[in-house]
Amino acid sequence: MAALFRFALVTTGTFLGLLAITFFIGRVVPIDPVLAVVGDRASNEVYEAARQAMGLDRPLIVQFFTYVGDVFTGNLGMSISTGRPVVEDLARFFPATLEMATIGILIGVLLGVPMGVLAATRQGTWTDQLIRVLGLLGYSVPAFWLGLVGLAVFYAGLGWVAGPGRIDIFYDGILDPVTGLYLIDSVIAGEWDIFWNALDHLLLPASILGFFSLAYIARMTRSFMLDQLGHEYVTTARVKGVPERRVIWRHAFYPIRIQLITVIGLSYAALLEGSVMIETVFSWPGIGNYLTNALLTADMNAVLGATLVIGAVFILINKISDVLYRILDPRARR
Repeated sequence: MAALFRFALVTTGTFLGLLAITFFIGRVVPIDPVLAVVGDRASNEVYEAARQAMGLDRPLIVQFFTYVGDVFTGNLGMSISTGRPVVEDLARFFPATLEMATIGILIGVLLGVPMGVLAATRQGTWTDQLIRVLGLLGYSVPAFWLGLVGLAVFYAGLGWVAGPGRIDIFYDGILDPVTGLYLIDSVIAGEWDIFWNALDHLLLPASILGFFSLAYIARMTRSFMLDQLGHEYVTTARVKGVPERRVIWRHAFYPIRIQLITVIGLSYAALLEGSVMIETVFSWPGIGNYLTNALLTADMNAVLGATLVIGAVFILINKISDVLYRILDPRARR
């Protein structure tokens, strides 16, 4: 019970810190939210009336507590660019990012972990060098460049995948949103044509995100495995004649699964918050694209709302990773 209370207290404190950071950043950036509403040709009377209506004439500390109260009641204000409540916009755009990032992290985990293990067990060979080069490319290649090249080769050139957007315009509006995730909603509705079309659009951007997460996961897995393979108990298992597969996956890999949880959690959170370039290149209607458009139009309610959601998701993923860490490692419960 004490651990649960401590967990809730730390999570709440972290979220309040996030609220404070987003609020004060929103007040110090060189963007006037009043001008974004009334325009730069409005009279002083109109400007002051809008400023008072938005509560910007009150002391900063009063504005902050009002902002905290609004957030906890689900009120993030109105978006200037869309004319809808920011909460509704986020509920509409975030599932698209969540779907793409989830497929991306699955690709990263399913390929990155075995590649890291293979590189560690083949240290110094051409296989190890190839995997390390792929990891280096994942760290150095710009996301927007890889996205443009992917579109040019696999969409425009070879025609293997669908183009930008989340779905063909022919299917737009047919599917009733349940979760906001097209793959799941199409299965629920039994619309298999929409499912395959959505998957066709999702495949390339998710694969590019998966490549970046794969690079990080493979690199960290290789590092963890090399450390474990150098321990005496692994050498002892080999001397006793334990099969190599069991030595690798049971004796060496089993202890690092706890460390990999943190790595995968951080990678997943990074995909959710760092997919802005990919969403822009692929015209993907996700929260990154929404945040970019909000910045260009000085829509501070949308900017703060999107930043807050991304930060909250980052906190949530880290806390889930921490819980799984404690479940798998009894020593962490002390």
